[in-house]
Amino acid sequence: MLSSPARARPSAEGDAGVTDASQGEDGPVGGGRGGRPPAADETLHLRVDALRADETMQLRVPTPSGQAAPSKEPTPAGGRADRRRDARSADRKRRGGRLLGPLAPYARRIAPYARRLKPVYPRPGRPGWRRWIPSWRQWIGGLLASFGMLGAFLVTAYAMTDIPSDINAYATQQDNVYFWSDGTPMARTGWVQRQAMPLEDIPQDVRWAVLAAENESFYSDPGISLKGISRALFRTVGEGDTEGGSTITQQYVKNVYLTQNQTVSRKFTEAMIALKLDNKMSKDEILEGYLNTSWFGRGTYGIQRAAQAYYGKDVDKLDVSEAAMLASLLKGAGLYDPTLGKANHARAVERWSWILDRMVKIGKLSKQERAKYTTFPEPLKTNPLYDTGEQSDYLVELASSYAKKAAHLTDKQFDLGGYQIYTTFDRKREKAVTDAVTKAREKARDDTPEAARDGHYGAASVAADGRILAVYGGPDHRKQGYNESNATTVPAGTAFLPFVYAAGLEHGVHKTRSGPATPVGPDSVYDGDDGVPVTTPEGPYWDRSGKKVAAHNDGGTSYGKITLREALAKSVNTPFMQLGMDTGLDKVRDTAVASGLLRSSMGPQVPGLSLGTSTPSAIRMANGYATFAAGGNHTEPYSVVRITRNGAPVALNTPRPKRAVGATVAEQVTEALADSFRTAHPDAAAGRSGVSGKAGGTDKDTAAWYVGTADSVSTAIVVYRIDLAKSLEPLPLQGLAGPAHSVPYALWSAATGLG
Repeated sequence: MLSSPARARPSAEGDAGVTDASQGEDGPVGGGRGGRPPAADETLHLRVDALRADETMQLRVPTPSGQAAPSKEPTPAGGRADRRRDARSADRKRRGGRLLGPLAPYARRIAPYARRLKPVYPRPGRPGWRRWIPSWRQWIGGLLASFGMLGAFLVTAYAMTDIPSDINAYATQQDNVYFWSDGTPMARTGWVQRQAMPLEDIPQDVRWAVLAAENESFYSDPGISLKGISRALFRTVGEGDTEGGSTITQQYVKNVYLTQNQTVSRKFTEAMIALKLDNKMSKDEILEGYLNTSWFGRGTYGIQRAAQAYYGKDVDKLDVSEAAMLASLLKGAGLYDPTLGKANHARAVERWSWILDRMVKIGKLSKQERAKYTTFPEPLKTNPLYDTGEQSDYLVELASSYAKKAAHLTDKQFDLGGYQIYTTFDRKREKAVTDAVTKAREKARDDTPEAARDGHYGAASVAADGRILAVYGGPDHRKQGYNESNATTVPAGTAFLPFVYAAGLEHGVHKTRSGPATPVGPDSVYDGDDGVPVTTPEGPYWDRSGKKVAAHNDGGTSYGKITLREALAKSVNTPFMQLGMDTGLDKVRDTAVASGLLRSSMGPQVPGLSLGTSTPSAIRMANGYATFAAGGNHTEPYSVVRITRNGAPVALNTPRPKRAVGATVAEQVTEALADSFRTAHPDAAAGRSGVSGKAGGTDKDTAAWYVGTADSVSTAIVVYRIDLAKSLEPLPLQGLAGPAHSVPYALWSAATGLG
């Protein structure tokens, strides 16, 4: 190596002269060409005089003795891959030099400071544990770098976050609207009840009650609250819990664009969208959207529906006290709806008072006004929008169930709302049957108060084409958990005889087990005496107790030999019990099911089946009689004719008629029922055609029926008693159906317009 500066002096030939700079005891070292080569541990000293600018100095070092001269060709250090890698590395260095060359002067200036910030561990000159603690310069450098990286991340995230074009489905959730058959609105219901209101129609007191409760700095904040977000993140990440920390803008974003999941990623996305939304929309637009999309409990979204659900009034009629109560629900209706329990009530009162005080603090309510509101504004016990207790609730129940089935809608789809359901229900017929039953109930409470306490009245009118035109489901939908018109609870009794008659006419009878069926007609004669034993082709029919089964007529009356048509007109039991056995109880059951009765409601396949041990509902009994009125074609009962969603039609599977019994059989059954109506009610039948009907009773007097057809509409009325608090077993009527079971017919005539 060179131990000291050397001077180079040009020679006469132009080459740089090389001389020794010092001499040892042994003479010159590495001086001229005649000197010995330097040893490995010796130092070569050169004196080089100054060179001219255009001259080049070359230095040749002799190869030590005993060593071979180096080859002029480079020896490969490896294979082809190594050579390529070395070439690429050299190329990168050249490019890096060209790019970073201009920055070199600045790098040299910064280098001393950078070396100071570079942590050296352990730190020299520090005793013990202090050797491992960074200096204050390093702390500052680290914090500045962290803030810089965080700022860059947030700026990038903000730039890359877009306001979603598709909004949350529940943000557009609406009511489902039901219409009468004449097209007029009948009911407006749904899990979600929303009616959007312009902000200008929402009073200032209502707005500021919400702002005082949720975000008093709404009009001045940038759309997010750093303090609130930090608190929420700490709770979510640190303790596995969640806590609100959102501005109204953030809550609106969550309602409209995101899910309700409490996660860090959702919270971060919410904040980014809120910042952008705050720059894109005005504060009033955001507040309007928030007030129309927020959940208030009781199935309601939006301040308008909340006002109606809790106070039965529109939002513009609320006072500041009621507005404060509704604002408290935004913290969680499940915790602050005061009607849900004592704890809820206490929380609601406390938050209501706090909100009013908060309004005073922010200058939106004077102390004098605040002093007026000392009594908590108790809301309605139940939502009048969803559950009115009226008959329309039973109609909605039937229509919604049918709509989902016929339109293949899931509960989730249907609950999103926006559907317009056009029903088959006739407003005039519904009013007629409802008024008639209501009067009958009131009269029963006066005449037979004990029996009336457990009294039930089911009623249904079904057209020949299957349309359900009217039902009576009960006195109050809010108090009664089932629809009396659709309950399969009590036996049909002798109102079931037309199905036995139709089965015999359709299939004939078998007097021998293996022989062919023998046709029967309306004029076929049977024994109408009371107590006639029931027979089979092999002989008398024995029950499980070992007794012969005999049929009995109402009141024990005997009629002798009687035609089937006359037996049906006079409701003589014994011929039909035997006719059922002769036809085959399986044929009787199948005919009743084909006509409209549910198979699940059919009684045991024993002789008593023919006398009405089955338990059809009023709707199904009316539908069964409508099959005879339709010439033997049965159409399943339905309650919806058309469905649209926001004006667009929804595909609906409307039932089609199917042949249940022959047209001739249906006509013969109808003629016998017309005879029955004329025989029992000659005055009402005078001057009227196309009217038929039959009363029905049970052997234990647990139900009274009247089922008949007028103007191609079949109506079924049933009166019965059940103590719902004890069991579903029918109880004796005890006069509830009136003298000679006159009440069912009176209700039927009122419902059909004959009364």
